[in-house]
Amino acid sequence: MYPKSLRSAEAAGSVALATRFQIRGRPLEKVFWGSCNPAVSWQKAESVTAQTVFCLLYLIVKQYLKPCGKIELLLLFQADVDKAVKAACNAFRLGSPWRRMDASDRGRLLYKLADAIERDSAYLAELETLDNGKPYVIAYLADLPLVVKCLRYYAGWADKWEGKTIPVDGDYFTYTRHEPVGVCGQIIPWNFPLVMQAWKLGPALATGNTVVMKVAEQTPLTALYVASLIKEVGFPEGVVNILPGMGPTAGAAIANHMDVDKVAFTGSTEVGHLIQKAAGSSNLKKVTLELGGKSPNIILSDANLENAVEQSHIGLFFNQGQCCCAGSRVFVQSDVYDEFVERSVARAERRVVGDPFDFKTEQGPQVDQEQFNKILGYISSGKREGAKLMCGGGVAADRGYFIQPTVFGDVQDSMIIAREEIFGPVMQIFKFKTLEEVITRANDTKYGLAASVFTTDIDKANFVSSGLRAGTVWINCYNVFASQAPFGGYKASGNGRELGEYGLEAYTEVKTVTVKVPQKTS
Repeated sequence: MYPKSLRSAEAAGSVALATRFQIRGRPLEKVFWGSCNPAVSWQKAESVTAQTVFCLLYLIVKQYLKPCGKIELLLLFQADVDKAVKAACNAFRLGSPWRRMDASDRGRLLYKLADAIERDSAYLAELETLDNGKPYVIAYLADLPLVVKCLRYYAGWADKWEGKTIPVDGDYFTYTRHEPVGVCGQIIPWNFPLVMQAWKLGPALATGNTVVMKVAEQTPLTALYVASLIKEVGFPEGVVNILPGMGPTAGAAIANHMDVDKVAFTGSTEVGHLIQKAAGSSNLKKVTLELGGKSPNIILSDANLENAVEQSHIGLFFNQGQCCCAGSRVFVQSDVYDEFVERSVARAERRVVGDPFDFKTEQGPQVDQEQFNKILGYISSGKREGAKLMCGGGVAADRGYFIQPTVFGDVQDSMIIAREEIFGPVMQIFKFKTLEEVITRANDTKYGLAASVFTTDIDKANFVSSGLRAGTVWINCYNVFASQAPFGGYKASGNGRELGEYGLEAYTEVKTVTVKVPQKTS
């Protein structure tokens, strides 16, 4: 259970001051300014005063700051990034405690971090809901278990990422080493702050790197609390450095930094382009990108419609529709189209929108006003272009960033809502006839992050899934994630993979070592 003082808390869009809130008797500003967290190595920002830092942490309550000029702000945030990168470089220096630590001990630290997060999971779920607006039940029952499992999974990999011996010709002994890349810049989004933090930290730390992580300006709270846990469990100083900051300033400074060896980014395709360019124009740092999507969700006529409707609903509306892999383009075979639409509308109309701290709530507010306005703009576009509004389409409350679950039918492939990522609770339903047709239409997008197929015919499932240009394809399910299974996109949805054994590759360099020997023996 969470404290009564938080039950009426209005997350994103609240007009209340965050300083009124107390979690387990601790004022929020004390939790993050350090007076109740002496374990954290807080560093005074070069760019702002103490009061300003506090306000930056609470953009969620709309305590906006007066701009101090673009050039000055850029230089100041550059100074903050420089300080963090310097600390990470020092922690990665040859002979440092981190570099000399046994791989098994790195794994033990990750296990301890997972245990600490599990211990404080109710508290972290409260912060995540305050920060992001997602329902507390989802944060606690869905997000936090994924975080803990991910860190434990990579803890187990720490002493198992092995090299090879290679039988080269001649009197030589050749072997490979998997060595850490070095200083890794990591930029995480606001839709799943804790989960994305774990996806990034797990493989980076398991393989011996140091980290400079920029958290989204909308959602810094949980990442900063995890920073205190990282210190608590015993990671050496400078191994993990967490910066709240703006993308065009702090994020850009990381991507352009000459002493950052790799950058991992999750966010929009537009920003992904900028990061790729920055890496190329600076020191050719390694880049992994997990970007946007416009994922096709294909319903064949022989599908179990009850399951297909529910899974499609979850696949689109989960997390207020703020998922990069959301199944927003729902293609339904013509002979079951009408029934599927009718059932989907009924399910959307039953969806409970409201206070994210209410256990009955399925959908909270969108993360901020910018996202709120953007989604409403897409809904207006759908109406203008002739899509049939089946339900929703408006604001769900008289205050806050709540949007009604919205379903459009008779959507055409050329419409804006069919082409662009909406990132909100807006389902678009299309009609198709043949498998060949739907594969072609599903692939007619610049994105390629995920897809799904609903059918009771395994041959059809295999045929369609093999034809889809997407990094993940779900069959008769949606949004199934596991720490062991890699995730990433084709095309403009990014490059590289996170999770699983594949997720380790981007965080290591392969070194070939060849030794001259007197005489080779087989």
